[in-house]
Amino acid sequence: MKTRIIVAVVGVLVLAGAAIAYVGFASARSHDVTATGAVSLAPGPRLLFRSTADADRGHVATVSAAEPGGPRTVSPLSCARVYAAGGTGLCLRQDGDLTTYQLAVLDSGLGVQREIPLVGLPNRARVSASGRMLAWTVFVTGDSYNGGMFSTRAGILDTATGDLAGTLEDYAVTLDGRPYQAADLNFWGVTFTGDDRHFYATMSTAGRRYLVAGDFTAHTIRTLRENVECPSLSPDGTRVAFKSAVDGDPARGWRLSVLDLAASKVTPLAETRSVDDQPAWLDDHTIGYGLPRGPGHADVWSAPADGSGPPRLLIPDAESPAALQP
Repeated sequence: MKTRIIVAVVGVLVLAGAAIAYVGFASARSHDVTATGAVSLAPGPRLLFRSTADADRGHVATVSAAEPGGPRTVSPLSCARVYAAGGTGLCLRQDGDLTTYQLAVLDSGLGVQREIPLVGLPNRARVSASGRMLAWTVFVTGDSYNGGMFSTRAGILDTATGDLAGTLEDYAVTLDGRPYQAADLNFWGVTFTGDDRHFYATMSTAGRRYLVAGDFTAHTIRTLRENVECPSLSPDGTRVAFKSAVDGDPARGWRLSVLDLAASKVTPLAETRSVDDQPAWLDDHTIGYGLPRGPGHADVWSAPADGSGPPRLLIPDAESPAALQP
């Protein structure tokens, strides 16, 4: 296994702060409107999220996609990060009373089907549209070269076969068309294509961050372009929503944009605030993302994917959004 290294001290400090915020337990305000019934991950016109309200902070919840600010259905399940698609859920959570974390694979009724220990702080989670493939990112410490700073580690699980890639750093990498090996490879923010084999992700090395295309079966990764982080593939498979560091410097924050893969055209979204999140496609035309209001405080916002309209508050007291509509 390759040695792991931090890419940029400033960037990782900011990312680490975001990871810690995900597992915080404070909320600025409560949301006291709760619907009756059980939370379901079955496909339907609902939005899934992690609540940050005082009354149910950390709990997995859903709202109607037609009325996202309305009554929410809250489950007993708590997660630091959650995502679902195709009737399968992925919950990154604390391991009981321990200070460690685990990945829990969920069925449509939130039943735990499998648990996998995580070495690090939960940060990103994704499920393929079919519900077969799961991906996650954690922050890790203890790598000998970086003086105890945070670095990232991304993994993928095929729920159909049980095949597990605990880290993408073991994959064969091609950078700018040439085989590439380095001690400082970091990966995060995986998103899957519709064939449940290929994926996009972020790779960093030598102080640069790349959008990469990966092959889960062949265990290969190739770079596509620079300064693309936390990609999210559109439902039609033609566009990638992502965040990019302002002027290439994570210390200046991130801006959300959409990349047309065929035309290689980038469209900035109207959201001008710094968004340190992996965006989620709520439908073919709308991007959702979490914005913190302070430690443990967050709301889900949305913006048109074509950059045509301003952002709007979608779900108050919420983060980690996912659209359950196929």
